[in-house]
Amino acid sequence: MATVTPHLVCAGAADAIAFYKKAFGAVEKSRLELMPGKIAHAYLRIGDSAIFLMDEVPEWNARGPKMLKGSPVSLHLYVQDVDAATEQAIAAGATVVMPVEDMFWGDRYGVVEDPFGHRWSLATHVQDLTPEEIGRNAQEMMARGGGDGCAGNQDTA
Repeated sequence: MATVTPHLVCAGAADAIAFYKKAFGAVEKSRLELMPGKIAHAYLRIGDSAIFLMDEVPEWNARGPKMLKGSPVSLHLYVQDVDAATEQAIAAGATVVMPVEDMFWGDRYGVVEDPFGHRWSLATHVQDLTPEEIGRNAQEMMARGGGDGCAGNQDTA
């Protein structure tokens, strides 16, 4: 286990597990149901990282992004090919929040929302830049009217 592990609440955790397998290549390691049809705890691995998840159960104070009408948190996933990974997530049922593009800090980056309301930023590192280059690139982006480049939770509609 890593020091920090996200624990997601999903309306329909079994469906979320199936989605994460298809969209991100997740591997299910364990699942615990404490009441029929309700997952109290599941453990998945995506690459070298663990993710826990459970069903939305208000009686347990477990409410997901759909019930809460959004979330201020997004998960960041580094991948070998961000364009292919984003297409795979879309094919599995994710929706695009921010299309993939080259970013001022040296990553190719985009954001999708899964069917359960969780936002995932996907990125591939393209080039190493100095802090000065990143600052200059950010200023140029702002001058062009950009500014949403790293805000994985913004609405683009």
